Amino acid sequence: MFQLTATPASALADEPVHIRATGLAPLQMVTLTASLKDETGKLFRSKAFYRANEAGELDLKQAPSFGGDYVGVHPMGLFWSLKPERPFGRLLKRDVMSSPFLVTLNLYNSVCFQYSATVEPGASQVVQRWFFSPGTQRVQIREGRVRGALFLPPGEGPFPGIIDLFGGFGGLVEFRASLLAAHGFAVLALAYFAYEDLPNLLEVDLDYFEEAANLLLAHPKIQRPGIGVISVSKGAEIGLAMACFLKQVVAIVCINGPNAIFEFPLRYRNLVITPIPSFLERMQIDVSGAVRLRHYRGDPRDKLNQQSVLPVEKAGGQILFIVGEDDESSNSREHAKQALDQLRSHGRSNGRMLVYPGAGHLIEPPYAPLCYASQNNHLSVPLLWGGDPVAHAAAQEHAWGEIQKFFRQHLSQARSQL
Repeated sequence: MFQLTATPASALADEPVHIRATGLAPLQMVTLTASLKDETGKLFRSKAFYRANEAGELDLKQAPSFGGDYVGVHPMGLFWSLKPERPFGRLLKRDVMSSPFLVTLNLYNSVCFQYSATVEPGASQVVQRWFFSPGTQRVQIREGRVRGALFLPPGEGPFPGIIDLFGGFGGLVEFRASLLAAHGFAVLALAYFAYEDLPNLLEVDLDYFEEAANLLLAHPKIQRPGIGVISVSKGAEIGLAMACFLKQVVAIVCINGPNAIFEFPLRYRNLVITPIPSFLERMQIDVSGAVRLRHYRGDPRDKLNQQSVLPVEKAGGQILFIVGEDDESSNSREHAKQALDQLRSHGRSNGRMLVYPGAGHLIEPPYAPLCYASQNNHLSVPLLWGGDPVAHAAAQEHAWGEIQKFFRQHLSQARSQL
């Protein structure tokens, strides 16, 4: 009698699951599959082919996959190799508080290349992947101009405070903020366009982000004197600008972002920074049909573009650049290197860079599937993000630990210096 176990069967989405099977024939080849439906009903699937040991047992911590969506020993491979049934889909948790993602694991007693509704699995197990921990409080934020959701860990605090910024597709994205709250941070997932009554993104108004920083710092459960920012893509451009101009920001994580202003002007009080030009003719189309943006923006090193480069030497806090070397959306390694060179040229040592070979643009919490390319709300074509699935998964797992260490060190340090 086959048995398939996944431990824990209910856990945070950034926690590993131990998958085992027993009751198999000695050295039997089997197929393991994973599937989930997102909140809109879109299906994501993965599969891998394994051989049982001589005792008829299978342990994904030790056994290699021989084929399928990955090869080798990858205990969480069935999770991070999930792929959309329809091309260019992105797995994104919207409602983080009321329901988990349900991942169905199936075990088949032979090598099954095709998905078939008529073939019954020998064993199944459903795993719950949650994005918040019990006791976490979600507070809808509609104060002044600021729109977002604040996630507070259980307890009196005070907690290290962080603002979470996503990229250029707008709306309110909460899954990273709620997961960080499960690890003891108070996190404001901040919307800045395409949400409720917020205006369209025609310029970046840094006064809005300063209002959000002041709002977070004024909360009685937030540790003072400063806050952190975690940011990706367009959000990382804004996050780096916050580090340059806002004294409230003492620790900033920039994931695959630029060191200059692109596409829209940035305004802060009486200052306006104009964007570096972009060149539509430099866009490239990948074999998948998705558009590569990596080369279409102007170079911040050009003399003509210096007025658009952010003055990172003015940043009072610590800066961590996280870079995927296979980022197809942005020349993010070169941008981070330029920013670090600029810091050093001013005698500053408050920046460092983590570089991940094979990782793409969308570096997310651990075990999230690689999104190689996806549809964009504002363009009629899908955008290419890049990444090798195995290398990207390793990058996500390592970076998540480094991000938390970075915030714990520098937000606590800022408090001790008060």
